[in-house]
Amino acid sequence: MISREPTIERLVTAKSLLLDPFGLNESHLSQALSAIQAHAVDDADLYFQYTRSEGWSLEEGIVKTGSFSIDQGVGVRAVSGEKTAFAYSDDISEASLMDAAMTVRSIGAAAQNKRIKVPARKISASRSLYPSLDPMSTLDSTAKVNLLGRVEKIARAKDPRIVQVMAGLATEYDVVMVARADGTLAADVRPLIRLSVTVIAEQNGRREVGSSGGGGRFGLAY
Repeated sequence: MISREPTIERLVTAKSLLLDPFGLNESHLSQALSAIQAHAVDDADLYFQYTRSEGWSLEEGIVKTGSFSIDQGVGVRAVSGEKTAFAYSDDISEASLMDAAMTVRSIGAAAQNKRIKVPARKISASRSLYPSLDPMSTLDSTAKVNLLGRVEKIARAKDPRIVQVMAGLATEYDVVMVARADGTLAADVRPLIRLSVTVIAEQNGRREVGSSGGGGRFGLAY
């Protein structure tokens, strides 16, 4: 069954990260799409994305590396016949949005003096395939390091020939929102985690390396 409640929840999250901090709202999206449609284009859409990622690695019981990054931006697409034009900006603002819209609409015919009717906004229903959570917040930094420490101990306990263990933990929080020229508005919140381990075993001077890992779209509490 397709439910609208998680869809609304994801849209609220997307707007709080991709529109509100930059003084944007649905009216600005409609203006950008209308500017594109002022030229003869068949279809157009706006694609917003926010991605926050974190990584930890542990070796010999010591945190060797740690990383954290945030990427965000907006892409604009226009389609005219068999031609497709794209524009992208990592600066989410009204000015950048309109600049990208003006860039892609050039694939259409010369500007026409006509009124563009903005379609009523409609929310695209969707299924809940995974929880809409931030996996980084499901464990604090100390707990994440302790988790990698447990992985190292479990790996070493498997075989006395294991001489080195390297454990890694990666998390990602990805939020996207799409606004189409036909009035459709959709969003998704995608958590992702991965836990990996690499071991080195030695016997009679010979070394072998093995690795394994797993993950999915859920929190670290799994």
